[in-house]
Amino acid sequence: MRTQLNQLFVAASLVLIASAGAQAASTLPTQSTAQAGVAVEATPRKIEGGTWEFAVAFNTHMGSLADDPAKEAVLVADGKATYQAIAWQGDPPGGHHRRGVLRFKPLSPEPKAIELKIQRPNEPAPRVFRWLLH
Repeated sequence: MRTQLNQLFVAASLVLIASAGAQAASTLPTQSTAQAGVAVEATPRKIEGGTWEFAVAFNTHMGSLADDPAKEAVLVADGKATYQAIAWQGDPPGGHHRRGVLRFKPLSPEPKAIELKIQRPNEPAPRVFRWLLH
């Protein structure tokens, strides 16, 4: 009986450790910016494991959204190292509303703070979203 309880405790501990990054991402708030007639919203979705993911939404009523988020987005760790997005999985270019997920290679070691920067075409400065991880 004691051996089974120890095994159960170890298994539960491993699940908690493995899910810590996912829980951290789920507690990070959605952030948004609005300028030049376009609102951009970003939410950390998964900050652990093999890929880091951010849900991103673009909304406008002034033209078509022809952005290429995978080429426009970078992740900045602790204000220093910059990492290019590796993929965009979501709505294709065009229309007034686009939603999808930006993916990045995992950052190691895990930084204390991250910034998601999206440099949209014809905008003088990138949209910047900051989160503290620790």
